[in-house]
Amino acid sequence: MKHTLSLLVEDKAGVLARVSALCARRAINIHSLAVGPTHEIGRSRVTLVVDADQVEQATKQLHKLVNVIKISELASEESVEREIMLLRVNGAARRSEVLDQAAPFGAEVVDASSSSVAFQVVGHPRHLAAFLDAMRPFGVIDLVKSGRIAMPRDVAANGTKE
Repeated sequence: MKHTLSLLVEDKAGVLARVSALCARRAINIHSLAVGPTHEIGRSRVTLVVDADQVEQATKQLHKLVNVIKISELASEESVEREIMLLRVNGAARRSEVLDQAAPFGAEVVDASSSSVAFQVVGHPRHLAAFLDAMRPFGVIDLVKSGRIAMPRDVAANGTKE
């Protein structure tokens, strides 16, 4: 099982290199890594996905880095998680069938030729996995996926998830 860590870090040169170097030195396998600015000037958010047996070690080691401000583990059921995937499938013979299979996933055609169709799909990692499974029978030609991004779900005043 994989765990998602959300790191609030200083937006300075070399921070990402230090995070990834620490993981490499400690033999922590990074399954996904995404970095971007936050609403706070001078802060960035690093979303890191690691194996369950490495999450405690990763958290302890990452806390030691000078530029790391805060680390939160985001449980899947208590967070909003998204990835983006670009997927090209063979679409020469059964184009209408390919498009019909892609429609329920909200997949958007981003490129098409006489021999293939490329889709963009955004969603929870399980949603992307289901889309990939639906497209495999048509022949996957190419696939690119972003790193996972995540944030905690909002908690209403009464303490329930919205």
